[in-house]
Amino acid sequence: RRELENYTHKELGHNPSCGDEITLMLRIKDQTIEDASYIGQGCAISQASTSIMVDTIKGLEKEETIKLANDFIEMIKGKELTEDEKDELGDAIAFESIKNLPARVKCAVLPWYTIKNILEEGKSQGSFTVHQV
Repeated sequence: RRELENYTHKELGHNPSCGDEITLMLRIKDQTIEDASYIGQGCAISQASTSIMVDTIKGLEKEETIKLANDFIEMIKGKELTEDEKDELGDAIAFESIKNLPARVKCAVLPWYTIKNILEEGKSQGSFTVHQV
């Protein structure tokens, strides 16, 4: 949790239903996430999910990161993941039971939708709001 110097991408993620807000910063070189960080405020779930995601994606290729984000989001929606998919998520698998707490789902997926928005849209700076899951 820090400001990232020399970032190439920066995105604001916001959850209007509870006020969670993160600013995700990435340094991407040759399709690889060299470094990532975030600043923001919100509930423990959104902050922990963001922290774990940032640690997980460092050093990964963009496409691999998008797949992880999709797997995480699908897991939270209730999809049963394979053992390999669970292993790839690493510590983020700890959020699997959030699917049983509908009011907290948006908190957990906020950073994952934000990273998808950056990588799929190719934006270098912008903002994103989670409206539905």
